[in-house]
Amino acid sequence: MIEDIKKDAKVRMGKALDALGSNFNKIRTGRAHPSILDGIRVSYYGSETPLSQVANVNVEDARTLSVTPWEKNLVPEIEKAIMKSDLGLNPSTAGSVIRIPMPMLTEETRKNFIREARGEAETARVSIRNIRRDALAEVKALVKDKEISEDEERRAADEIQKITDKFVADVDQALAVKEKDLMEI
Repeated sequence: MIEDIKKDAKVRMGKALDALGSNFNKIRTGRAHPSILDGIRVSYYGSETPLSQVANVNVEDARTLSVTPWEKNLVPEIEKAIMKSDLGLNPSTAGSVIRIPMPMLTEETRKNFIREARGEAETARVSIRNIRRDALAEVKALVKDKEISEDEERRAADEIQKITDKFVADVDQALAVKEKDLMEI
């Protein structure tokens, strides 16, 4: 039973770490990366569709993305969706290809992005701690139902804390990598 609780906690903490990774991908660095456009939705025959499902997104060079829609009539819709997003990007169209130059990051925008990254990391840490709390509550319930001894409870609590510490350290490491990436000029 304790093993099941620990395994469940590990899986859930892993998901929190994955969510942090995808949130970090949405924070723009100075380099062009297709995942920056992941949150953009385009009006496609009346429904909001992710950009990746209506166009091909490629990295043209270190500072430019190119978006090639699968249907030529989507070019203005995609351009409008990119401009409306809060990414601060200005697309330019050449025929059926939309080029998106990545603007240089100013010191102020870098600091804002770092602040945003730290907020995302703290959210992940809180999520991991909540998972730890849930796992410890499940272990306490087992003690209450007299399914395990108090010694086993203490041992399980220590193991759950070690798992939590490992995942919090992973969050801190991911944050350090993102901050370093943001501070590169």
